[in-house]
Amino acid sequence: MKKAKRKTTKGKQILRIALFVGTIISLWFVPWILVKAWIVPLPDTVQEQVEQSLSYGFDGVIVYVDEAGKPPAFYTAGYHNRELKIPANPNALFKIASISKLYVAVAITKLANDNRLSLDKTLADYFPELVGRIENADKITLRMMVQHRSGIPNFTDNPDFWKNQPNTNIDVLQYALDLPADFEPNKDYGYSNTNYLLLSRIIEKVTGDSRQQYFKEEILIPLGLKNTFGSLSEVNLDDVMSGYYVGTEKDFKNENNGMMIATAEDVGIFLRALNDGSLLNKDEMEIYASIYEFNHGGLAPGYQCMAEYHKDIDAVVIQFMNTTDFEGYQWNLLEITHSRVIKILRKAKNL
Repeated sequence: MKKAKRKTTKGKQILRIALFVGTIISLWFVPWILVKAWIVPLPDTVQEQVEQSLSYGFDGVIVYVDEAGKPPAFYTAGYHNRELKIPANPNALFKIASISKLYVAVAITKLANDNRLSLDKTLADYFPELVGRIENADKITLRMMVQHRSGIPNFTDNPDFWKNQPNTNIDVLQYALDLPADFEPNKDYGYSNTNYLLLSRIIEKVTGDSRQQYFKEEILIPLGLKNTFGSLSEVNLDDVMSGYYVGTEKDFKNENNGMMIATAEDVGIFLRALNDGSLLNKDEMEIYASIYEFNHGGLAPGYQCMAEYHKDIDAVVIQFMNTTDFEGYQWNLLEITHSRVIKILRKAKNL
C-alpha cells in the first residue's frame, strides 16, 4: 500500500511539473499586446481609451457614441492620412466591409414581406445556371444563405482571390464555383461572404435595379442618411479615411472593390433604427429577428470596424480603425478596445 501511495504521489509531482512546463511554453506564445490591452487600467473617458488605442499600432481611430437622451458624441485619435499627417476626421468616409450584411439582410426582409421574393425558395430558383456550379443549389434556400447555413464556400477563403487583388474586372463569384460544399444545407453554420454576394444579386434581379438603389429607397432616404455609398466611385477620395496594413506602406483606400462606404454617424443612425424598430414595421421586424443578427463587425485590408447596440445602456457604439494585420491581432485589439469603451459607458451609468 505504501509503495502504491509513493507511486501516486510521484505521479502527481510529474503531472504538476508537466503542467508548469506547459504553462511556461504557452505563455511564451501569448501575444502580450493583447494581454496588455486587457489588463491596463480602464481610463475614465472614452477619449482617453481612443487615444490609448494608438499604442497598439493603429494609425487612426474613430468612435461614435449615441446614448439615448444625449447628443451623439464623436471621438478620434491618430491620422486620417498618415503620410500627409492629416488628423483623424470624425466625419470621414470608411469602408464598412461586412457591416453591409445588415443592410442586405434588411433588404431581403423587406422584399420577403412584400412577397417579392421567398425565403424558402432555393438558389436554383433564382439562378438556375448555378446548378452544377454550386453544390446543392437546388436545396439551399435564401433563408439558409442569410443565416450562413448554406454550406457554400467562402470566396474570400480561396487563395486565388488574394493572389489576384484587387480583382479588377473579375467576377469574384468564380472563386466559389465548382468546389465541394463545406457541409450539407442547414446542417451547420459557416460564415461565407459568397452568401451575401448572391443575396445582393438576388436583390438586383428581383428589383431590376442596383442593390444600392434599393438601399437608398428603403433605408437611406427614409432615415435621412446622406453619407452612405455603394462604392468608392461615388465619393471624393479625399473624404475617405486611409487604410493601412501592418508591414506595408500602401494606402488601401484606392482599391475600388465595390465595398459600401459610410460615416460612423450614418452607420450609427442606421443601427439604432434597426434595433429600435423604427426601420422595420412589426411584420418585417418579426421576419428579420428570425433570420439575422442586429450587430455586426467588418474587416477588409486596411479597414476594420464594429457596430453594436447595447440595450442595457441604450447606446449605439460605432468604432472604425484603419489598420489591419495578417495575424489577426489588430482584430482582437479592436474587440478589446471596443469592449472597454462599453465598460466606460456602463461605469458612467453605475452599471
